[in-house]
Order: sequence, then C-alpha cells, then structure tokens
Amino acid sequence: MAIDPKRLAGEEAVKLVEEGMLVGLGTGSTAYWTIMDIGRRVKEGLKITAVPTSIRSEELALSLGIPLVPLDGIPPGGIDLTIDGADEADGDLNLIKGGGGALLREKIIAAHSKRLVIVADASKAVKTLGKFPLPVEIVPFGFKLTMGRLEALGGHPELRLSEGDEPYVTDNGNYIADCRFEIIKDAAALETTLNLVPGVVENGLFVGMAERLIVGREDGAISVRTCRSF
Repeated sequence: MAIDPKRLAGEEAVKLVEEGMLVGLGTGSTAYWTIMDIGRRVKEGLKITAVPTSIRSEELALSLGIPLVPLDGIPPGGIDLTIDGADEADGDLNLIKGGGGALLREKIIAAHSKRLVIVADASKAVKTLGKFPLPVEIVPFGFKLTMGRLEALGGHPELRLSEGDEPYVTDNGNYIADCRFEIIKDAAALETTLNLVPGVVENGLFVGMAERLIVGREDGAISVRTCRSF
C-alpha cells in the first residue's frame, strides 16, 4: 500500500493539538490531512475551537463538526497553534506560501498565533527560496500598473488565472501575481520591498514565523526541523 507523505506529516502535527486549544487550520493538500485528523479526534471527544485560513478549510472543518470561532475579537497571540502547509521552506524555516491562494488569511492567522507548525512532503524543503513562483496578492484596481512595478523589481509576474482564463479571485476579492524571482537571497528584505508597492496587499514570504517543519517521506519516515532562532 502506497504511503502518502503529506498525510504522514499532516497527521503527525495533530499530535501537538491539546485539549482546550484554539487552533488555526491551514489550507492546502497537506493541511487537508491535518483537518481530517483533527475532525476524527473531535468526534472522539477532543474539545478545541478553531479558526480557518480559507473558505475551503472552513467548509471542510464544518463538515467534520470542528467548532469554529470568528477571528474578530481574538487578541494578538490568542491562537495557541496553527498548522499549515508551505510551497517551499528553507533552512531557516523562511517560507513561500500562497500556491493555494490563501496567503493573506494565512499570514494574518500566523501573525496572531503563538506557534506556527508547517507540514509538507520532502519536495518542499529547499536550500534557497525562489524556484516556486512567489504569490503576491494585489488589488484589481490598476493591477497592470502594479504588475509593472513587480516586473521592475525582477519578479517577472504572471497574473494567476482561473478556469475560462478569467483572473483568479482570492477569498478577499483580490488578484494574485505569481512572481519568478528564481533565487531569493534575502527573504526579509524582499518581503518588505514588495509590501511597499502601491496595489500590493500582501506577499507569500513568511519570514521568521514558523517554529518547526514536519516532513513526511515516501518511505514512511518523518523528520522534524526546528528553526535555529527557536
């Protein structure tokens, strides 16, 4: 029977969930398994509340009977643990996220979390960020001008499209420009530079936010990498 490394990582992270926690529910193919396993534990009697990072994760959590609470009113640092996926993670646990289109909500929830744990398969662990296109969420108004600024920064942006070649629209009503910087040597500096561009809402660089990376492998092994700053 084939082993799904994403499922291994997603379910391993659920071991960190404890009674009474407020848990941030990530988005994506690996976080899916985390939510599924949390749903199983809730059905068995685990009492927690959760905050989803996307409409998709919200719908899945509700279907599993996971109690949800609105983000409004939660104090800074009020989320005990967020478990989410990533498109890339480097040796310092700096991340590229947003391949699933939920980067803005993911970053807001991560910023209000005491702990951010990332789950992934081995392909997502890299030495240097940049091979995966960096998602940048931009407002629809004047988006071509905004993309011109991103081009000038060396991002070679492409507007993400949905079916029918219409612009992909995020849960927040924005567009996403997927930027190809190829090699990101200073993630913190690029994160700041991008967010200073008028029209940019947020970008998919998560710098210094993750506590650990749980990686599932096809041979059934699980590895855990912690950031040197934690």
